[in-house]
Amino acid sequence: MAIALTILGVIGLLLIALTVKKLLYICQPNEVLIFSGGTSRHDSRGEVPYKPIKGGRKVRIPLFEVVDRMVLTNMAINVAVSGAFSKGGIPLNVDGVANVKIAGEEPLLGNAVERLLGKPRHEIINIAKETLEGNLRGVLAKLTPEEVNADKLAFAQQLMNEADDDLNVLGLVLDTLKIQNVSDGVGYLDSIGRISGAEVRKKATIVEAEAQADATVKDAQNRQRTELVRIDATIRTLMAQCERDVTDAKTQQAALVAEANGQIGAAVVQAKAELEVQRARIEQVRRQLEADIITPASAQMLARSQQAQGEAATIVEEGKATAEVLKRITTAWKQAGPNAREVFLMQKLQTMVGTLTRTVEGVKVDKVTVLPRSAHGNGNGGGDIAARVIGANEQIKAALGVDVVGAVSAKLSGNGAQPSAAAPSAPRAPSAPAAAPKRQTQPRQQARRPQRAAPQAPQSDSVFIEAE
Repeated sequence: MAIALTILGVIGLLLIALTVKKLLYICQPNEVLIFSGGTSRHDSRGEVPYKPIKGGRKVRIPLFEVVDRMVLTNMAINVAVSGAFSKGGIPLNVDGVANVKIAGEEPLLGNAVERLLGKPRHEIINIAKETLEGNLRGVLAKLTPEEVNADKLAFAQQLMNEADDDLNVLGLVLDTLKIQNVSDGVGYLDSIGRISGAEVRKKATIVEAEAQADATVKDAQNRQRTELVRIDATIRTLMAQCERDVTDAKTQQAALVAEANGQIGAAVVQAKAELEVQRARIEQVRRQLEADIITPASAQMLARSQQAQGEAATIVEEGKATAEVLKRITTAWKQAGPNAREVFLMQKLQTMVGTLTRTVEGVKVDKVTVLPRSAHGNGNGGGDIAARVIGANEQIKAALGVDVVGAVSAKLSGNGAQPSAAAPSAPRAPSAPAAAPKRQTQPRQQARRPQRAAPQAPQSDSVFIEAE
């Protein structure tokens, strides 16, 4: 009995579990459960004959409620229109892709429940596709081909704004819409494309040229900066080298100065030593000169001074004697009276005749005739004879180098001829003391002169002398 009760209990529990499993509905995150048969109230729609469950779980009342599932996943729809006229009458072909899903929030969820509940998924996709194509034709009618082709993103955004209202009425939500291709059957977009391509190519060429120019400028600037950096580095290197050279020069300067000071000091010491040697040599030379030159010169100077004093004394004495003789002659001249002149001439004539007779060998003078000179030089021929005698004497002196008158005068004075007896004797000057011997250079110079042979003077019986 107990076993049967246990078995019945287990079977009852299993039946209860199966019943609960059959009646309990769990809603997935990507779906909405619609419990039909009851009522619910919403703020926007009021009381509605269904109760939506999004997320969670709920037990269905058997025989009173029906449960439907609405999947909220995206539905990819290919949108394509052909021959849709754009603004301006140009037919266009547009291909695009849209992502559509059933709305999961009120109030759009109520629209979807009312319009799409119980419809299969492909039918919902077809309804959404036809709605989008209709909206697409409406948007194309408002845009030109240039606008459609130029900015597909703006075209897609405008299409989404246009289709949202219609899809929301159906309870659908348009997540994305992408225009893949826009074309036409008359080549209009192709022409626009060529123009646009030309413009693009032009702009690309301009941009490329500008980029190339910018690149050239930047390259030049880079080279300039590189050169500036190199020049700056070179300048810094040269400055460092100059500073190093200056430092080396200063170091070498100190070394050279020290070396020069050492050389100069050695030279100074050597010069001082040489100076002492030269001083000793000067003293030696001075003493040698004093012994060889100064002392003999001093002795010779003393001897010559004494000799000159002796000669001066002799000259003084001779001058005194001459003065005494002249004084006596003057006294005798005064005592002779008017005939003193003739007496004096006769004395001189005697001396001159003696000289003439002794210089000319083989000539015998018989008499000497003194011819008076006329007042005008032509009285009885005496003036002309005297002039001729003088002229002949000068010619002989010039031709033969013999001074007849001078030789006669020297000869007469050397022989000491006596005056004639007819002439009165005049007092004679006392003989002068012997002159001091002259230097030996005079006889040597006289010996060098060539001695000319005295010519044979013509013999004459008489000599004529003119006297005033």
